[in-house]
Amino acid sequence: MDVTTDPGAPWLIVGLGNPGPEYAMNRHNVGFMVVDLLAGRVGGKFKRAGKAQAQVVEGRIGPPGPGSRRVVLVKPMSFMNLSGGPVNALRDFYKVPVGNVVAVHDELDIDYGTLRLKLGGGDNGHNGLKSITKALGSDYHRARFGIGRPPGRMQVADFVLKDFSSAERKELDYFVDRAADAVECLVIDGLERAQSTYNS
Repeated sequence: MDVTTDPGAPWLIVGLGNPGPEYAMNRHNVGFMVVDLLAGRVGGKFKRAGKAQAQVVEGRIGPPGPGSRRVVLVKPMSFMNLSGGPVNALRDFYKVPVGNVVAVHDELDIDYGTLRLKLGGGDNGHNGLKSITKALGSDYHRARFGIGRPPGRMQVADFVLKDFSSAERKELDYFVDRAADAVECLVIDGLERAQSTYNS
């Protein structure tokens, strides 16, 4: 199902993560990694977003001309479980329909590196999604980046706040690049095309 929105409206692409260098390579921060890559592609550098507790990059993706889409890339600086406040403030400021919001986040119930794009749904215990859903409702897009389940008896909270393993890091750049491609495809070509191309 695709949400029909104003084709001229911008898209808000939100990478979920925690601010600070100690969290930078955590599994929970893969959303930040994807929007960092997208920022590089549009030639922008993240800067503080006025009063909102977030950093943003504004740019366009897609072919030059009418086919391109205006995007605002967002990294909330509020910590994961308070992401909804900054996201809602920016959605309001940039006049973005909820259907043009994409949350890029880690997903425990999908194998490492597997990607799933979808519209709406629950939060599956993810504190970032929980906060965004509380602020916006659930009718926004999600780019779910699989990180797999913790091994043995490791607690979920410990697992997501650990860095990717050395074995995982060998393929991490490839998977982050693919996730960025998928988000671009979603924005330019719509959910169905992006799902058929990137959902694995």
